[in-house]
Amino acid sequence: MTTDLYPAARDLLAKLVSFDTTSRGSNLALIEWVEGYLDGLSIPHRRVPNAEGTKSNLMARIGPEADGGVVLSGHTDVVPVDGQPWSTDPFTLTERDGRLYGRGTCDMKGFLALALAAAPELAKGGVRRPVHLAFSYDEETGCLGAPAMIEQIAALAAKPSVVVVGEPTNMEAVNGHKGIANFHVTVTGREAHSSQTHLGVSAVMEAVKLMKSLTDLSARLEAEADPASPFTPKGATLTIGVVHGGTAHNILARECQFVFDLRCPSPLRPETLIAPFLAEAEALDRDLKARAPEAGVKVELTSNVPPFAPEPDGAAEAFARRMAGDNGPPRVVAYAAEAGQFQGAGFSTVICGPGSIDQAHQPNEYVEVSQMQRGALFMRRLIEWASEG
Repeated sequence: MTTDLYPAARDLLAKLVSFDTTSRGSNLALIEWVEGYLDGLSIPHRRVPNAEGTKSNLMARIGPEADGGVVLSGHTDVVPVDGQPWSTDPFTLTERDGRLYGRGTCDMKGFLALALAAAPELAKGGVRRPVHLAFSYDEETGCLGAPAMIEQIAALAAKPSVVVVGEPTNMEAVNGHKGIANFHVTVTGREAHSSQTHLGVSAVMEAVKLMKSLTDLSARLEAEADPASPFTPKGATLTIGVVHGGTAHNILARECQFVFDLRCPSPLRPETLIAPFLAEAEALDRDLKARAPEAGVKVELTSNVPPFAPEPDGAAEAFARRMAGDNGPPRVVAYAAEAGQFQGAGFSTVICGPGSIDQAHQPNEYVEVSQMQRGALFMRRLIEWASEG
């Protein structure tokens, strides 16, 4: 009789959730703990750190150094809990009414826990197909960590055949996602008393002009969406997420900053859609500098995650459907993930993991026990696949 992997996965999830790996901080404590876990199983591993050494990806291979393996990929970072009305400690796993609550349970430490739960049996020997673990950092801030690790995986002498990115999909195969480009805009003005508008430049007032243009672009993108698109929402979307500016009601603001994201399904590209806005920002920059030399507009592209496109007869999708027992229709998701980055490096890729994106980033985030149990069955089938002759 085969062992149920769920109890081990639950215990591992409790440990992973206990690490506060909010993207603004470090994930090294979690990485070090996972390394110790892998050391106990004699599984080789290596870090792929960031330039500062404050965060790291983690790569591991279980089984022979051979072609044809599978990569189980997931990110270790989570979004903040600040200001959210949690009813439990977000960094303590809490089980209630068939749900496991905690930050990252759904997005996406549940999948990491399932992969680690499968590791002991995979490491016992007899595995003929390699299983690679690829745990990344800073996915939530623009998929910044994975590219360096993907580059090293692509350079392996024995290359994996398929990649499973374990974002929450209710354990159903997903073959496409939108790309996302993140922008940071800084408008600089000149401070003055608000009654003396001729002596200064209000950065807030000028920034509002740019935000109005983005609001108009958002409406146009919605109106021009392809009705045949499989995505929900169907077309490209643009949202302004954060705005900071000003000092007091009676001071012309010296600075205003805002950030926005642009999400595009393939084949749309953010560079094309945003070009008119960038031209407008450049024109405003010239105008502000003419009024005050220290004033101006700066637009920075902080990240640009490629879309993930459905693959005709995709090997990874077929693999995930076999492991998950999924015979459903083709599916895509509106959120961005690291799948497009893996695909761009030449890997057949699929997204499949426990939980629903509806619970991700929410207060009282949870993954259903039944989803983790389905994930445990996925890993059981994967172990059998890896052991096949």
